[in-house]
Amino acid sequence: MTSILQEYIPHQAIPYVLELLKHDHLTVKIKNERKTRHGDYRKLPNNKHQITVNSNLNTYRFLITLIHEIAHFEAYQKFGRFIKPHGKEWKQTFQHLMLPVLNPSVFPEDLLPLLAKHFKNPKASSDTDVKLALALKQYDETNDKTYIFEVPLGCHFKLYNGRVFKKGVKRRTRYEGVEVASGKLYLFNPNAEVNLITN
Repeated sequence: MTSILQEYIPHQAIPYVLELLKHDHLTVKIKNERKTRHGDYRKLPNNKHQITVNSNLNTYRFLITLIHEIAHFEAYQKFGRFIKPHGKEWKQTFQHLMLPVLNPSVFPEDLLPLLAKHFKNPKASSDTDVKLALALKQYDETNDKTYIFEVPLGCHFKLYNGRVFKKGVKRRTRYEGVEVASGKLYLFNPNAEVNLITN
């Protein structure tokens, strides 16, 4: 497991994470990119527990995602299966598990204030914390994606599933996008990744 983790998380966090994963019935699998999630946790029919994390995440997002999923496992173990997936038990567990790695030896200085703020009340996905998500994306490998907020008003953009939208105005926190095929209006987080259609 050490050799796998060396490839995916900051080196300074490896001993701590290995301790967290010391459970006979818990396995971690690295998956190819899934567009709808960074990772997941589930109890298997054989009473073992499995965590999966996407292989394409940068080291900081991978670490946050892995600990997010370990928190699901720990909360399940401690509080039972009837708690809400991202309820107070999970939030407290996630906060507790993240605290030892929220320091400059693990995360870059520019991320720490954003992480500290996020973990006062962690959300189901760090993607909904726009400032943190954008800061984390600076550490991604370069790609041809564009953020919604960068798309000029009235221009067309395409989602990973091929649906095409025309960008509208910004509401309080999100941007309007009208689906070209259906005419339906949708709202997008500013940091949603899209492909700009230039022709």
